[in-house]
Amino acid sequence: MTEIELKREARRKDMLESKISRIIPVVALPMVITMLIDSFYNMADTFFVSQLGIAATAAVGINDSTMHFIRCIAMGFGMGAASYISRLLGAKRHDDASKVGTTTLITSFIFMIFLGAIAYLFIGPIVTFLGATPTIKPYCIQYARFILLAAPFTAGEVVLNQLLRSEGSTVYSMVGMCSGCIINLLLDPLFINVLDMGVAGAACATAISKVISFSILLIPFLRRKSIIELKLRFFTPKAWIYKEVVRMGVPTTLRAGSMLVSHILLNNVANDYGDAALAAISVASKCTRIVGSAILGFTMGFQPVAGYCWGARRYKRILEAFRFALLVGIAAILILGAAVFIFAPQLIAVFSSKGGDIVPLGVLALRTQCASLACHMWVQLMSSLYQSIGRAINSAVIGLSRQVICFIPCLYILAALFGAEGVACTQCAADVLSLFISLPLFFRIRRELLGLAAKAGEENELLHERTV
Repeated sequence: MTEIELKREARRKDMLESKISRIIPVVALPMVITMLIDSFYNMADTFFVSQLGIAATAAVGINDSTMHFIRCIAMGFGMGAASYISRLLGAKRHDDASKVGTTTLITSFIFMIFLGAIAYLFIGPIVTFLGATPTIKPYCIQYARFILLAAPFTAGEVVLNQLLRSEGSTVYSMVGMCSGCIINLLLDPLFINVLDMGVAGAACATAISKVISFSILLIPFLRRKSIIELKLRFFTPKAWIYKEVVRMGVPTTLRAGSMLVSHILLNNVANDYGDAALAAISVASKCTRIVGSAILGFTMGFQPVAGYCWGARRYKRILEAFRFALLVGIAAILILGAAVFIFAPQLIAVFSSKGGDIVPLGVLALRTQCASLACHMWVQLMSSLYQSIGRAINSAVIGLSRQVICFIPCLYILAALFGAEGVACTQCAADVLSLFISLPLFFRIRRELLGLAAKAGEENELLHERTV
């Protein structure tokens, strides 16, 4: 066997035979670190830009939607491919997995070049649509220009990250993301303060960090350290690849897109209460994103294990993995959430150094979101479970429940009843309601997996009897 074939067999054995209590932390921990690092990209920008004033701080919050739009398209490509690749590797279809990875990466890069160019031409109307006020708009345009120029590399970074995750190579993914974050942190003060580029400097630093991160994430593929191979000969723009990537990627894009829509609506509603309210809720969302990133990273660590098990028809192991991930995930997130809850005033105050009192409203938004973190963990894990086994519609319903089905009605009802304080409490209310939507789907998939496990056991017994 070649070196890469030995790696594939060893990884498959790990996913299917190692103790659940060992393999999920091994796969998930680098993903948690990776997602936390990713959240620090925007946190770094917000910290340095906050020194320039409330308008500049709010502008970075508005442009979260621009970055999020790019990422939600890229996540559709990346997670659609990752779900398919994990199942292909579990079924020992290694060449097909490499074809899916190569085709998805090249396609996403080309697609984002065209999409970024179109957005660049209409940058003014776009930032207005995203919720920019006249005082914030000039800062928003400065920031968005650099973000759009780096859009293809941002998409490539996301896809490469997901490809490494799909095969369980989460350490390589972590290294690539860490490198980009360090570059971002070093360049922010240089461009903003030393070169006096202001908001544009923060965006430029982020753009450069995305290019570097993309380049570093390519290294394991170029050096043949990965299980999946990325080669031009594997570029296969065929219907069978795009069909499955789109089928599983669309729920991810819808889920991520729903977050974008809710963020835009939140900005526009908060806009009615002034720049300080908009900045407060924006900063609280960024602080909560630290914990949310840990949740997302942990569920991403669970997903390749479940995908391998589905491809190998190890159905009971999927339920064991889900149970372990749920218990450990909720315990960890409650501890982390409690820390953020306690130190909420200090966290918000870090980003309010240039006038304007954004602390009270920001603390309310941050603490209410911490109170519903267990619900968030459950919903995210349920969505990952359905996605890992190729159930696109159910994954989409669960994902949309949190940010559309529950969030939008809560936003307008609570804003009408309680004003800015109601807006600050919206995400908490949506998280709790989405938990109840996902419960029936859990009992449904549990029954199905137990039934499939029993059937697979019977077939194995018959096969054994015939062999004997």
